[in-house]
Amino acid sequence: MGNAYTRSKQPELVRRALLDHAAKLAVEQGLAAVTVQAVSDAAGVTKGGFTHHFPSKQALIDTVFHELLEKLGHDLDRRMEGAPERYGAFTRAYLEAVCDMDPSERGSPWAALSISMLTDPKLRRLWARWFQDRLDSHEATDSDVQLTAIRLAADGVWLADLIGIAPDKRAELRNHLLQQIHEQGVERSDGADHPP
Repeated sequence: MGNAYTRSKQPELVRRALLDHAAKLAVEQGLAAVTVQAVSDAAGVTKGGFTHHFPSKQALIDTVFHELLEKLGHDLDRRMEGAPERYGAFTRAYLEAVCDMDPSERGSPWAALSISMLTDPKLRRLWARWFQDRLDSHEATDSDVQLTAIRLAADGVWLADLIGIAPDKRAELRNHLLQQIHEQGVERSDGADHPP
């Protein structure tokens, strides 16, 4: 193991290599391929080096998943910055993020971990908690049932992508849903300005 990652003075490099190789294995071969041995071998460290950073395979997978959620959170925040309309800002950002995912991009860690999330109760709970926290923080602008329906439609696009039946009118669907958010916002503000 002449790998540079084995140097004890570079623990962050070792940790990063373990995370990156775990994500890569999950994408290329599925989550079942992410074993302590396989990740250790790919990263060029011993099993002891692995357990120094992660006590178990599940701890590693949880960390990879948390990092992906953090990345998605930053992406959504960036999309909401300076949004022209406050109404539906989170829903709009979520819809755009889902629609901007490339369904043909086989190397995306989201693909493997999203499918795994459907079957792994712990990952499902992590996602549900993260998503609910986001919804709670945007309750004032994104709690309408119409916006819930649009987020569920975005989830449908995501799921269709994962199983390989991406809609052929993806751009048209995206534009239609964005238009619905805009129209609901206009309708809502008109109702506020002109009470019945």
